[in-house]
Amino acid sequence: MIEFRDRNTRGRTQTGWLDSRHSFSFGGYRDPLHMGFRSLRIVNEDRLIPGAGFPAHSHQDMEILTYVLQGRLRHQDSLGNGSVIAPGEVQRMSAGSGITHSEYNASADEAVHLLQLWIIPERSGTPPGYEQASLGGEHRRGSLVLAAGPTGSGAAVSIAQDALIYAARLDGGATVRHAPVAGRAAWLQVARGLVALNDTEMREGDGAAIEGEERIVVEALTEAEFLLFDLA
Repeated sequence: MIEFRDRNTRGRTQTGWLDSRHSFSFGGYRDPLHMGFRSLRIVNEDRLIPGAGFPAHSHQDMEILTYVLQGRLRHQDSLGNGSVIAPGEVQRMSAGSGITHSEYNASADEAVHLLQLWIIPERSGTPPGYEQASLGGEHRRGSLVLAAGPTGSGAAVSIAQDALIYAARLDGGATVRHAPVAGRAAWLQVARGLVALNDTEMREGDGAAIEGEERIVVEALTEAEFLLFDLA
């Protein structure tokens, strides 16, 4: 069974400096039918104008992943980490028992476009942590690259949950396949371009909850980029 989440039905937060679309309930957007999917709690697509961002704020008990599509995002946190996240990289911040951080567009003249993803951890109250890694640049084009997963999975960054998050960039006409283990489910989030999921067309911003499917086939109908979540 595949349940599609149309991009135009997502929640939205729009201010003078932020345009954010919410696949699941977040902040002032509440929808009891879209409270998350298994351990995937948040998929936010954010666009920030040059120089703008989120001042210091706190989180607890959440695995927070940031995936930049365009531009550069500056991060600072209460653990002493300071970095800039660029396309082709993934950042993981484990909020655990508590962490404070800020996020700002690192550019004075270019907007930043990103996906922020929240995964509910297996345990609460663990020490907070931080990790950032490259996904291999153009070497990842045409395949599913394991961006995040539990310790020992071989993922670029580790998360405290039995979830595998794959990133893919495909040229038009290319296809990738994934076969979830029985009992697991998947979520597909299209970041850019036009794809076909098991022959159904999806566009940038569309999502899909996938359960009970023996195979997942994603064909790029144009140059495309997407994330695939394999969830317990």
